[in-house]
Amino acid sequence: MLKSLNQFIKIQRFVVGIKRTYLRWVWSMDIHPSVVMSLSAKLDKTNPRGIHIAEGTYIAFGAAILSHDMTRSFRTNTYIGRNCFIGARSMILPGVTIGDGSIVGAGSIVTKDVPPRTAVAGNPARVIKTDIEVERFGRLKQRT
Repeated sequence: MLKSLNQFIKIQRFVVGIKRTYLRWVWSMDIHPSVVMSLSAKLDKTNPRGIHIAEGTYIAFGAAILSHDMTRSFRTNTYIGRNCFIGARSMILPGVTIGDGSIVGAGSIVTKDVPPRTAVAGNPARVIKTDIEVERFGRLKQRT
């Protein structure tokens, strides 16, 4: 049982790596090789060069990261910093910068920049905690 689970995890990581490489090389997105994302995460292909994701970031299932707005004929850059966590089914709107070590809660709609080391949640996303400490992939550090 454990052996088959480990094999499944290896296959999953391989497929995610293929998706990340595809987005980087075919669509020219600026995605660090250490970024982990769900296969169902959506990254804007209308303005793919506007997507910038730094190392150690995790993008959960169903999250959408946009870098354009067709109604305003607006194309811009959207930045996600190092060691961030982007929660399930959240949406990062065009032109937003997520600071290093930040967490975006599940289902959040991020309309404004998020300062570094900040947790946000809601629609629209609001600051719920500041000066947080995270590890790789936006995991909260355990206090001892």
